[in-house]
Amino acid sequence: MRIVVCVKEVLDPNAVNNLALAGKLRIGSDGRTLEVAAVPRLINGYDEQGMEIALRIRDAGHTCRIVAVSIGQDSQAMLRHCAALGADEIVAIDPAGVELDCEAVARLLAAYIKSSGGADLVLCGRQASDDDQGVVPVLLAEKLGIPAVLFARAVEVSGGTLNVTCVTADGDEVAQGALPALVTVSNEVGVPRFPTAKAKMAARKMAPVAVGLSGLGLSAADLAPSVELVRQQLPVVNGNCQFLKGAAAETARQLIERLHADGVIQQHGNRPAANGSDTGTHRGGVGVPARPEECRGLHAGSLADASHR
Repeated sequence: MRIVVCVKEVLDPNAVNNLALAGKLRIGSDGRTLEVAAVPRLINGYDEQGMEIALRIRDAGHTCRIVAVSIGQDSQAMLRHCAALGADEIVAIDPAGVELDCEAVARLLAAYIKSSGGADLVLCGRQASDDDQGVVPVLLAEKLGIPAVLFARAVEVSGGTLNVTCVTADGDEVAQGALPALVTVSNEVGVPRFPTAKAKMAARKMAPVAVGLSGLGLSAADLAPSVELVRQQLPVVNGNCQFLKGAAAETARQLIERLHADGVIQQHGNRPAANGSDTGTHRGGVGVPARPEECRGLHAGSLADASHR
């Protein structure tokens, strides 16, 4: 069995988030690319779980050859990580400087898989953590002419039959079909394994197989993007954390007053309490005691009365 795992190198999402929260994330002068020279790059987390699925199939006793393939000549460290995990072959496709959209990426991957003898099973992460589109796997399956099963948490192979447990909003579903097929892998697979020190040392000596456009029968014109990125914008980040101190009643009062001041909840005016005395102000349907000590007098009737507003 030949298993092809499609992997992508991405910016470390935690590092990007930290830069954004610190207000240090910048967009270059072209308005399209991030200034991320200091941000480490690593394997897309979903793709790493695709590698884990391939290794679990091997662990189950199946004889298989696992090929990790990526696009770009700068991904050698990531591909060697795949080799340390257990990939038998690592492949780097050189796009010759062409700016690729999802359609072009799928075309490149499909051309490689077809030209290298095909695949019984193609594994992809459900999406990439940098753009979160999840488009490439289904385009790839279409170009290969094979079925696609999405959001897998477990994959089992029995002869030429594939059994996939898929994650859905309503619970797990089990899909069954014949190979060849493409499966996208979700994070519900669990924590992927770590390579051993010995495997890392061996992987350093393993060079990726370089594949160019001419070897795939493609030209730069064949990869012309149908979608163009015009501009990126950074979201406005307002990081402001305030800790409220005091007894529970007092902190609850402070919180509601702060939500009211910020406009999160609206004031609907004062309303007399059930006993006829004005013991509270109702803001946004929430009864706020006039004094913290009055919280001790709340009872089921008071809470029930407040729940209707």
